Amino acid sequence: MQPVDLTTLRAVLADLTRFEAGRDPLLPARLEWIHQTNLWTILLGLRTLKARLCLLLCWHPQAARIHLCQPPAKEPDGFQFSQPLQRQLKGLALTELALLDEWERVIDCRFAPRPGDPPRRHLYLEVMGKYSNAVLVDEVGRILASGHGVSERQSRVRPVQPGLPYEAPPALTDPIPTRSEPLFQWQERVALIPGPISQRLFRCYRGLSRHLAEAMCWQAGIPPQTPSNQLSAQDWQALFLIWQDWLTRLEKGQFDPAPTPNGYTVLGWVGPSSATRDPLSSPPQPGLHQLLEDYYQAHLNREQFGRERHRLLQKLSNLLKKLYQRRQQFETMLAGSAQAEHSKQAADLLMAHLHLWQPGMHHIELPDFETGHAIGIPLDPEKNAILNAQAYYRKHRKQKRAQEAVWPLLETVNQEILYLEQVESALLHLETYRDPQDLSTLKEIEEELIQQHYLESPERISPKRTPSEPFNPHRFTSPSGFTIWVGRNNLQNDQLTFRLAQEQDWWFHAQEIPGSHVLLRLPPGAVAEQADLQAAADLAAHFSRGRLSDQVPVVYTRPKQVFKPKGSPPGIVIYRQEQVLWGQPSRAATASPGLDLPLSHLQ
Repeated sequence: MQPVDLTTLRAVLADLTRFEAGRDPLLPARLEWIHQTNLWTILLGLRTLKARLCLLLCWHPQAARIHLCQPPAKEPDGFQFSQPLQRQLKGLALTELALLDEWERVIDCRFAPRPGDPPRRHLYLEVMGKYSNAVLVDEVGRILASGHGVSERQSRVRPVQPGLPYEAPPALTDPIPTRSEPLFQWQERVALIPGPISQRLFRCYRGLSRHLAEAMCWQAGIPPQTPSNQLSAQDWQALFLIWQDWLTRLEKGQFDPAPTPNGYTVLGWVGPSSATRDPLSSPPQPGLHQLLEDYYQAHLNREQFGRERHRLLQKLSNLLKKLYQRRQQFETMLAGSAQAEHSKQAADLLMAHLHLWQPGMHHIELPDFETGHAIGIPLDPEKNAILNAQAYYRKHRKQKRAQEAVWPLLETVNQEILYLEQVESALLHLETYRDPQDLSTLKEIEEELIQQHYLESPERISPKRTPSEPFNPHRFTSPSGFTIWVGRNNLQNDQLTFRLAQEQDWWFHAQEIPGSHVLLRLPPGAVAEQADLQAAADLAAHFSRGRLSDQVPVVYTRPKQVFKPKGSPPGIVIYRQEQVLWGQPSRAATASPGLDLPLSHLQ
């Protein structure tokens, strides 16, 4: 992930504080609300004379930043840092945004009762990688609160605790770059120690990031890993011109934000081919704030997706392992109880042949009532024939009771296994993060497991379903142009099957295999061709636990023939009047889920 460097911060501040003809100033702005969305991010709701804005301040270890963003959805805010912010900044206005030092990544957000008044509170955003922080300070420089505290045991140089005086992070000791520095002096400093040219630029001056140093080299036509002692005079001259261009842009506040293949740039340098890029033929680029929001939110979502998916899969694996062991125990008990009839038979034979018993016998062979074949019966030599028969009758009754008690337990365990395997199948199909809908689907799966009491609610309250996200299954298009819907999780499966399915549609599911519900949507009066049915069957096979097989049996029927057993968890259904098609997962695997993707190649 590309970190926010000093150049990006100065571009954001230049955009937030500049005054232009035809544009309303963004500062000063009245602070209306404060909302903390996670451990590292707070949002400030600002109101100017003509607009309402939302300013994001983030001190995430890898994505610390500041920019405008979209207002959040109304959610409870239970984080500790937002509470003192709301108390201390209530009724104030954000009057200024400035760097604490021109070459340091500390932003001073100044709050005062009205424009022109001296600042009453300072909110310092320290963009320092893994040491990033947000610190609220009063007018005399005393710390009131911080995003995360730093005790004296953690840092003797700069503890950050309420009541202590605020001290800025230690300044860097590298030289400050200036436009007045001549080429020979700049080249002498950079080339003093041989090494990759991008690394030498990064280490010789403050204010640069590794990404910016590499971008400078590419802009000058020099590979970043080129040793500094192998550069020609023309290379040094070209690199120095780019260096001077960077300093000029910083001084004049001239920036050109644009996405790059590996991240973004605020200087218009999009990589090795940026020198030949034609701005007139390029597609419209997002604004600076939208660019930063899209880039960092996508990376954070991807990291959260991978972390949460791994956690849920690990939890399901542990639950299924315990259920498999319990099923094995019940099956062993049932195997033992299957001998109940043999115990009754032995007791009946003993009672019918009492005259054949002799004292001290350990074993007796008696003819079977039906076949006449001899059956061996172990005996207790200390008991007579009647007592031995009574013992076998008691064993028979015990085995019958065990059988009657274990069967329902085994059925319950099998239902749990089927349900959790279906949830696991939905998770396995969410292999990689593609868009925010994937993260929403993951949250729905977690919410479903909380509702079924397999996970604890993080709020420690009874979870209630709040459909904050719109229904958005995987969508495909059949060879005849009909829409095919595939549920992303069990909650979507139920909604797709029992709420959205119409009488004329076709419902598909892998036969006796956990998987997604698939719906072939048909307009009234339309008839699906065999290619349409086969395309839906291939998708049902692909979005199931049998997707690695060559062929998977898939049942399909009308939605009105699909029923939900009373008390069953989400996604569990029974069906009737079904037909069977053999689906081929490999044919559907090439059609990645998305909006209205054609499946004409399945014909």
